[in-house]
Amino acid sequence: MKKIILLFSLIVIAISTAHAREVHVEPSFWWSGMEEPELQLMVYGENIAGYIPEVTSKNVRIKESVRLESPNYLILYLDISESSPETFDILFTDGKEKITYSYELKERNPDRYNIKSFDASDVLYLIMPDRFANGDASNDQIPMRMPYKVDRNHHSARHGGDLKGISDRLDYLSDLGVTAIWLNPVLENDMEGGSYHGYATTDYYRVDPRFGTNEEYANLIADAHSRGMKVVMDMIFNHCGSDHPWVKDVPSTDWFNNMGEYVQTSHMKEMYFDPYASEYDKSKMVDGWFVPTMPDLNQRNRHVAKYLIQNSIWWIEYSGVDGIRQDTYPYADYDMMVDWIEAVEKEYPQYNIVGEAWLNNPIGTSFWQRNSPINTNNTKLRSVMDFRFMGLSHSAFFEETGEWNGGLHGIYDHMTYDFIYPDIYNVLRFLDNHDTDRFLKEYPSDLAGWKQGITFLLTMPGTPQIYYGTELLMNGNKSRSDGDIRLDVPGGWPGDKTDHFTAEGRDRLQNEAFNFMKKLLHWRQGNDVIAYGDMKHYVLQKGVYVYERYLGDESVLIFMNGTSKQVEINLDRYAESIGNSTGWTDLLSGRNVSLEKTLTLAPKEVLVLE
Repeated sequence: MKKIILLFSLIVIAISTAHAREVHVEPSFWWSGMEEPELQLMVYGENIAGYIPEVTSKNVRIKESVRLESPNYLILYLDISESSPETFDILFTDGKEKITYSYELKERNPDRYNIKSFDASDVLYLIMPDRFANGDASNDQIPMRMPYKVDRNHHSARHGGDLKGISDRLDYLSDLGVTAIWLNPVLENDMEGGSYHGYATTDYYRVDPRFGTNEEYANLIADAHSRGMKVVMDMIFNHCGSDHPWVKDVPSTDWFNNMGEYVQTSHMKEMYFDPYASEYDKSKMVDGWFVPTMPDLNQRNRHVAKYLIQNSIWWIEYSGVDGIRQDTYPYADYDMMVDWIEAVEKEYPQYNIVGEAWLNNPIGTSFWQRNSPINTNNTKLRSVMDFRFMGLSHSAFFEETGEWNGGLHGIYDHMTYDFIYPDIYNVLRFLDNHDTDRFLKEYPSDLAGWKQGITFLLTMPGTPQIYYGTELLMNGNKSRSDGDIRLDVPGGWPGDKTDHFTAEGRDRLQNEAFNFMKKLLHWRQGNDVIAYGDMKHYVLQKGVYVYERYLGDESVLIFMNGTSKQVEINLDRYAESIGNSTGWTDLLSGRNVSLEKTLTLAPKEVLVLE
């Protein structure tokens, strides 16, 4: 009889186990001691909305339990204001069945609160992880939900670059002299075809396994910190990928904008300050989809907003990442983005976020910066991106500078509009990035224009950003394909015939470019005159652009000859910058330069004088 009872009990346990439901909870853990006392948990499981939740902790309570239109979601809001580090159970019961989920509140790292983010003393080096280096071939072609292929001969396929490839080359970046690396998105993009660029997120809490693991990402950041470098994380709040589980099982009808019928965004960011903008155009800009494979999230839905805000804080707290670049900034809900910045700075007061507001006019760009004098509704966004300078740079440094126009006249004119920014040092300056033509569209025959562009980028007010491979003269034209501006770095893959990460693998011109940039980057480190100093510039004389960076008694003078001819200029007009000092040293050549009555400059010559 006892054997029969035991057998019956085992059968009951087996049946119960077979029918036990599993739930997925995001975030899977959190921290006590955070400034924000409310924690949102998104619970996903079959018919989970029919279950009653409770927690076993005496220090945590459920404030609110929200059921959505899909029965497979349950959103919990917990009060953790009195919590301490602990592990407790969340129980879900429906009268017949009980599901137990073990949840951990970790102890907060006290150093996180005081993270010192990137600023104008840094130079950001932008890397597309799939195209930089392949350090772990074992994760190239691994099982995912959606089909994809790794094919380095196809510009839109995955190429196999990963976090280990970047980690293995931190010494290369340190030797070059960059102080921060910005990675294009590293989160899971489980999309058909692979979504190598990273801008179609399908899991906000998971590094794409083809790049590595969450732990590898955190370790990469720690390794960068050990070398004195910071890391900036690319985030996307406007949209997710069309293969995200939310799209397969939509939580509620207002989770996305225009889910029933595809509406393309107009991309007209100007409508925010356009005095004549229609409500129709405003709605189409914000609520339209970026592309068909990127559904537009509705940040006006409070649950979506809370989820995204928490996710960014989770990554900062978990990984120690030093800054955020927010993609397609004006496309998301304006008020929610203000709330997000306030929430991040509540936890990390010194944190810097740069928003991608792609406008081709500095007045429009300045509208998005914190405390803008032309925007009565403060964005709170600390840093913005100078796309206008990027566009000008592709011609200004390479074409002939005339007496009254062309070439460096465009740069001078652009700089006169810096008055519109409330904080010029938190304007991200760049020559190119992953969405634009390369600074060099073709391989150059000489470095004259390239050197002027690099010099100006690294000596102008603001925070410079360099696109990977610029130091190696990587070139590309977006008109050929996006892949042409996102090429692999030779030497980053096992079996490559050349290795551009080493001096031996580079040609003469590449080594000249690398060493030129390296000299400027190392000189810029700790150089407060360049990072935080004021600027004075002069109307061009004979095609020569002259400007000064100064701080206290220290001064740096830059001369750029924008012409292809030798030019002699009078120095009288620069007396207020030259002062009584006639003996100067050129950083780039090491030679002494006398600034008395006249100065002769070789064709396209650039001098950085101290």
